[in-house]
Amino acid sequence: MGILAKRALTGTALVLVITAAILWSDYSFIFLLLTINLLSLLEFYRLFCAENISPAKLPGAILSTAILLTFAIVVSRNGDWKILLVNIPLTFGIFIIELYRRANRPFHNLALTFLGILCVTIPLCFFIGIGFLPFSTGKYHYQVILGYFLILWTDDTLAYFSGKAFGKHPLFKRISPGKTWEGSVGGALSAIFIAYLLSGYFNIISTKGWISLALIIIVAGTLGDLIKSLMKRSLGAKDSGAILPGHGGMLDRFDSLLGSAPFVFSYLLFIY
Repeated sequence: MGILAKRALTGTALVLVITAAILWSDYSFIFLLLTINLLSLLEFYRLFCAENISPAKLPGAILSTAILLTFAIVVSRNGDWKILLVNIPLTFGIFIIELYRRANRPFHNLALTFLGILCVTIPLCFFIGIGFLPFSTGKYHYQVILGYFLILWTDDTLAYFSGKAFGKHPLFKRISPGKTWEGSVGGALSAIFIAYLLSGYFNIISTKGWISLALIIIVAGTLGDLIKSLMKRSLGAKDSGAILPGHGGMLDRFDSLLGSAPFVFSYLLFIY
């Protein structure tokens, strides 16, 4: 099977699973994010494992899951904010575990353990928060989450095909020689158009708001993608994993979301 066919089949399956999880309920949405978080974090840790460096995978995964889950409980108003305090002993526990591991580079291990949580889990906390804005109600709004993904998918897909058809000028040759300005512009214009159409169906946000949201996703998402490419290039890796045939790993697929979610959350917090 050709790479384009693999990419199309995997992409279609992913779209169906994500869309179903978003529409089904707030619980299925949170479960989706917990799954993305765990798989992406383990990919991150695997990438940085070396001869003398080994992030604390299991403790990091436990803390990461606890942070995401307790945050979801608070923003959905299913529990008091004090539940977040459970993350303090879990965080300290990672230091204690490293104390007894007798590793050659303990603070390299600690730094990478927490860097994974910072790069993967914290952005996904912001993304969960987007679905429950404004926090005063605790209600889940699937429209913004689904619209967010539609903008991301449109930008990514049309950037790919525009780049293949018209790409001549590299966007950032040193980091990602395959990306072009032509592809980026094609994806951006398509994403903005989709945002405009979304405003007619999901009037929870104004037309101006949807277009502004799309611009934030395009810019921050592209930079997040480039940062991920920088990480892989520095590690000599082509893809972050192989769990998604034709797309690579979870970090390859969700890098734009991880890069843009904190900025979109901040924007929506101001306009709601």
